[in-house]
Amino acid sequence: MYDSRLRLSNQVVEEVKMHFQEMVFDTIIHRNTTLGEAPSFGQTILMHDASCKGSVNYLNLAREILQKNEMTKMSNDEKYINIGNG
Repeated sequence: MYDSRLRLSNQVVEEVKMHFQEMVFDTIIHRNTTLGEAPSFGQTILMHDASCKGSVNYLNLAREILQKNEMTKMSNDEKYINIGNG
């Protein structure tokens, strides 16, 4: 869970990208309160709030995984758009 405000988060991302290179996905799961709340309600993040930033991040990660495995017709430029306040 990435927090862009924290220097450590940025350092970890750079180290992971440098070490693992093309094995690292472009999508980053950003830290967000709603992600932490969902398990308390016994729900997945998509069931709890499908439009929050965390949900959109996970949908984009799923899209990226499918694309890397050539299992979707979505282009690399197509991403889910955050329609909520995030």
